Parts: sequence; C-alpha cells; structure tokens
Amino acid sequence: MSQQARQLTLRTAANGNAAMARNTVVRGYVSRAHRSSGPEAVYPIGDALDEVLVGVSERIEHRAARWERNKEKRIKGGSKDEGPYRNQDETIELILNLNLDPRKPGQSLRGSLPLPHGTGKKVSVIVFTSDTDTATATLAAGATLAGGTALVQSIAEGLTPVTFDRALATPDMMPLLSKIARVLGPRGLMPNAKVGTIQGVGEEMVDAVKRQVEGMVQYRAEKNGIIQVGIGKGSFGAEHLLDNLKTFLSEIQNVKPESFGKGKTKAGGSNKGAKYFLKAHLTAAQGKSVNLDIKTVDPTSNFYMDTVPI
Repeated sequence: MSQQARQLTLRTAANGNAAMARNTVVRGYVSRAHRSSGPEAVYPIGDALDEVLVGVSERIEHRAARWERNKEKRIKGGSKDEGPYRNQDETIELILNLNLDPRKPGQSLRGSLPLPHGTGKKVSVIVFTSDTDTATATLAAGATLAGGTALVQSIAEGLTPVTFDRALATPDMMPLLSKIARVLGPRGLMPNAKVGTIQGVGEEMVDAVKRQVEGMVQYRAEKNGIIQVGIGKGSFGAEHLLDNLKTFLSEIQNVKPESFGKGKTKAGGSNKGAKYFLKAHLTAAQGKSVNLDIKTVDPTSNFYMDTVPI
C-alpha cells in the first residue's frame, strides 16, 4: 500500500471513531455514593407525604419479616422467643431552605409552637424555680425535675446528669443559671424567652410545662437558612401530619422578617420580589428525602397544601 493510501485509510478510521464517539451516550457510574445527576422529582406536599409514608410502611413490613425469618436462628443461639417484632415508629421530618442569612440583623429565626397533634416524642422537662409551690405543681404537670438553688448546684457538681430534653426557668433563676451555662448552652437547653422557656411562677409555668410535654416543637434557622424539625410520627397518618405541617408552615410565614435575603440587597435595602421559601424536603428517619413543590409549601401561594395542575 502506498504512503498516500495508508494516510487516507488512517483518516477514514479516525473520522469513523469520532462519529461513533459522538453517537455514544456515556453512562456515568451510579451507586448509593454516586447518585445520578438528573433532575430531582418534585411532588406536591400531599403526594410527597404519601410517598414518605409508603416507604415507612415498606420498612416496617421488611423489618417484621426479617425478624420472623431469623426466629429459628435466635432460638438456636439461646435467645428467648420475644414474640412479634416491636417496630420503630419513624419520625417524619420537614427540612426548609429559607432565603435567610442568620448572621444579619433580624434574620435569625428562632421560636417554638405547639402542634395540633403533638410530635409523638416523649419530652423530659426540667424546671428551675425558687418557688416551692410552682415546683410541686410542675412535677404534677409532667416535669421530670424541678427545683431552685440546690438543683443548680447539683448539676454544677455533676451529681444530676443532664439527660432532659427541655429546660424551663422563672426569671429570678436566670442569673443563677449562669453557673451552669457551659453545661446547658452547648446542648441547646439554656432557657430563652424567644422559645418560651422563661415563664412566670404558678399557672403560667404549669401551662408551659404541659405544652412542652404534649408536643411543643422548637425551631431555629441554621447558618445557611435551613430549618429542620420533626412534625410527627409515621403512625400519625397523613391527615394528622398534614395538620401539623400546615400549622408549622403558617408559623414560619407569620414570623417572616421584614427584610431578608442571603445575598446583597438592592439599593435602599429593598428585597421586593425575593422568594422567602427556596426549597423544601420531607423525609422519614430511615428513608430518603422527597423534594416538595415549593408552591404547595408557601402559604402565600394559590396552591398552598394543594396539588399543582400540570
């Protein structure tokens, strides 16, 4: 073969390989650690909740079936037959990405509110009060511990473990609590008026304890404007969970700052037209998150808590 013919053959082969490369779809490696980069499916809030609850139900059935399959192995290993599997009641969580920068004045959202059907979580409450009658009444209302100076001293000396979920205090106890601020603060337990954990003596404190025990949820915007809260358990069912979601989303709308935004504001500090709700996801404790259609999450939308027509 002549040199000219050889070069023509090589060019033809190269052009053919290039054409094949252009027509070949390269499939990226996909695994649990390397997710597909395609667009994430978006669900109206009701459909998303159904999707999450289906996952919860499937995992309950899977765990129960696995428990029964391994029954013989457990008995052979010397374990007692403990009957049906005591399944986990997964927490359903809402994750909101708000257009907030908590580092800016007025944008650090923090608060608490009671949910109509509670959170499903058993909450242990400690009450700091120097009033003996209030301490006794709060214990009867469901508080785990209640006391004044002696209780603070016991915690400071490490004699009383800090295993409670919420701490409430009367105003007169706040200066004294500075002794254990390094113990309570990192755990997010330091009483704060913004979240309703500083209350007066008597019935005011008793009512506050009851609200905490029955299902008061606390929320706080993190560094990137993200709020994550548990809005109930899988066993609540869709209707009760939707009620809790509606109550919480309305609260977040009601406390919206007059001025907000993660980026630089326009001249004069105006944020007219800026979105407040950026993204939202719903998930269960052991399940994957489901992306919510933000129009069904935003209380100012015509499609709030509804289905968006295609």
